[in-house]
Amino acid sequence: MVVLDKVSKAYAGQAAVAPVSLEFASKRVTVLIGPSGCGKSTLLRMIVGLVLPDTGRILIDGEALTADNTLRLRHGIGYVIQEGGLFPHLTAEDNVALLARFLKRESSWISARLGELADLTRLSSEHLKRYPRYLSGGQRQRVSIMRALMLDPPLLLFDEPLGALDPITRYELQEELKRIFGALGKTVMLVTHDMNEAGYFGDHIVLMREGRVVQQGGIRDLLERPAEPFVQQFIRAQRAFPAGRTLEGGPAAAA
Repeated sequence: MVVLDKVSKAYAGQAAVAPVSLEFASKRVTVLIGPSGCGKSTLLRMIVGLVLPDTGRILIDGEALTADNTLRLRHGIGYVIQEGGLFPHLTAEDNVALLARFLKRESSWISARLGELADLTRLSSEHLKRYPRYLSGGQRQRVSIMRALMLDPPLLLFDEPLGALDPITRYELQEELKRIFGALGKTVMLVTHDMNEAGYFGDHIVLMREGRVVQQGGIRDLLERPAEPFVQQFIRAQRAFPAGRTLEGGPAAAA
């Protein structure tokens, strides 16, 4: 689905992403994880075409991303950021339907799609009539997820979508997203700095540091076969996992 071929990015002479080559498997959840400033969000922004790489190529279904085709390819990508990024002057429904209306989709299709997505995200029609300021943080993120899914894109990018939420809401939305990912079977890339979240969501985990890939693989690979001391240090630095959930997302063992 998505291939990064020796992709790099620098700002003011400072490397944000060193030359990186990665392949993201179709219909799987890949988690990009690492400390702040490691380049994981920059990678996501390059894939969605918000930032062009300085070197290398990004291929989406075999087609290289360029300045000329960015807008077209972006229509096949759903993108969710921290705090949702909703337009405050539009209702939740208008935020979700904005691109579909711009592309002149039929109103009957838009209405049907809104209903499908409201059911999927468990958001009521009453909430869709409200402006973002009258929605809770969790509700705004559900609207943002609906917007990302509106055109039924094959590729979904999530840039720390739950980072600004309180712990209870974050825990609930983690379970909701897990259910949605399982139901849709799409290709997902998710950025987080939380190892618990990475283990809960990720079929494949890519750990980054200072713009480089340190290690990638399943959660057990990182836990049991760390590639270097930094991997162990990063894992040890994580806070305890939420009660009732193990790193892989299953029930915690009884004490």
